[in-house]
Amino acid sequence: MMFIRAYVFFLGVLATLFLGWAALTFIPGIQIKEIKPLPGLKPYTEQELRGRAIYIREGCVYCHSQQTRPEGFGVDQRRGWGRPSVPGDYVYDRPHLLGTMRTGPDLFNIGARQPSEDWHLIHLYNPRATSPGSIMPPYPWLFEEAEEAPEEFYRMQGKRVVPVPEQFKPKGKVVIATQEALDLVAYLLSLNHTYPVKAER
Repeated sequence: MMFIRAYVFFLGVLATLFLGWAALTFIPGIQIKEIKPLPGLKPYTEQELRGRAIYIREGCVYCHSQQTRPEGFGVDQRRGWGRPSVPGDYVYDRPHLLGTMRTGPDLFNIGARQPSEDWHLIHLYNPRATSPGSIMPPYPWLFEEAEEAPEEFYRMQGKRVVPVPEQFKPKGKVVIATQEALDLVAYLLSLNHTYPVKAER
């Protein structure tokens, strides 16, 4: 009798686990398998993928979301963050970086709202230089500081001088973007979901 009860209990636990797996993993997997990329959505380039890995490594997802909500579900539309996101926007995202916090603004359309590479580089070096009062931390390890010289001197060496305003850059130095900084900015600029929403059938 004890053996039968244990057997029934074991089968019940197994059935519960199976149903949980089916409801949370298997069925949603089937549903999203049919999602097609929207017209205009392009796969990430190699540089953008490297930048995406840096975005993850630096923890940007903890303060920024990448999902805008429709009218009636918050103030995203009034803030000018772009059209509401749809599943087809995330076809090439592995893992998805939707985010759950908005300590900083949503970045779903940051490439459209702020298309300047210089702005992003300055912002990463010192966020207060572009956004007074910002609480975002600076990322100085994504940059190098070098002796002051004409920008052409560094450009000939294939280096990218960041035009940091005088009051924010180190005295007698220039700020140079590392490849990691350039990759991260390439990823941020790729976040431009201004293509049509309707998917092709």
